[in-house]
Amino acid sequence: MGRMAAWGARARAWLDKMPYWASRGEMGPWEQRELLRARITELEAVLDAISARAQADSERSDLAPSYVAKARLELDAARDVLGHKAHSRMRRASHLGVAQSHVDAALNLMVWTSSLDDIRALLPDMAALVDEHFPVRDPRRVRVKEITRRLSQPDNRILEPSDRFFLGETVSLARRLLRKETLRVRSFVRIVTVVTVGLIIAAVAVAWAAYRWDNLVPLCFTPESHGSFSIVCPTRTVTGLASPPGTGAVGKASSPADYLVVELVGLVAAGIASAASLRRIRGTSLPYDVPVVLALLKLPTGALTAVLGLLLMRGGFLPGLTALDSTAQIIAWSVVLGYSQQLFTKSVDSQGQAVLDAVRGPQSAYKPGEDNRP
Repeated sequence: MGRMAAWGARARAWLDKMPYWASRGEMGPWEQRELLRARITELEAVLDAISARAQADSERSDLAPSYVAKARLELDAARDVLGHKAHSRMRRASHLGVAQSHVDAALNLMVWTSSLDDIRALLPDMAALVDEHFPVRDPRRVRVKEITRRLSQPDNRILEPSDRFFLGETVSLARRLLRKETLRVRSFVRIVTVVTVGLIIAAVAVAWAAYRWDNLVPLCFTPESHGSFSIVCPTRTVTGLASPPGTGAVGKASSPADYLVVELVGLVAAGIASAASLRRIRGTSLPYDVPVVLALLKLPTGALTAVLGLLLMRGGFLPGLTALDSTAQIIAWSVVLGYSQQLFTKSVDSQGQAVLDAVRGPQSAYKPGEDNRP
């Protein structure tokens, strides 16, 4: 245990000595980080103005200093997190999400120090955020609508403390729901990445095992033509056999490169299918590359479906396709089977787009006026 701890300390020291860009692998989009920094600067200026007005308001002068101080602490924490010094290096863009959480907390605290005129100015944004993340019939959404309607009247100059508390808590919950939806995207990316790595390992293991024991499960067919038999493999063909070839003859005719060739052809076909499927996937401003991981998932899947499909054909699972006549036919079917991985990954593509759509709120997936949450 002591030796492992020493190794861990050495590894951390080595990472600290690395260049900034090399040791911080989850830095995330630079534009989003700078956007958050600019937003923090804006909120600091707004907080100064709100604090000055609150001090002049006798009803809020006693509570304003405490809320303003805590809001400044949250903005300072967000700026420190964006400095990228004290959090996990292996979680891509995690500092952006943490900084956004601190900014959201500062915004929620500002509701308690804002004047009635400020609340009126902020109400459209708060109501829109609530509309995105709460069902149509949710009582919290209904009450926000009522408060918005009441405060929109020019002669109404009263904001009850209970209404201020309700607005602050409801908007805070809406922002937390938005963060959860964003974290769900990151979880989806991680799951797909793990599955992709597993499939890559499986494809490499199959190719290595076939190279090591090339006659174990040969990808060869034994068609009959005009009274003679042949052994057709992905990289070799033996013709002119007088009798049906046995297992030993088929094993000798097979090549260690058979599986590798089929997997490469299936991978190329899957790559073409992956490029074609991108036309249906919209981009995202989130710092998680959902379209990229979905495209990469298809590559090892295509390599494996090409091999498994040929094994099913060789085993007679598909009637009428038990004896391919030439190496070209085997390669052609490898292309078809590699491209056919789209049948298995299409549902994953749909789920990925649904996860991205959920970040924009439940309204994006339902028609206006309908209950947009089950």
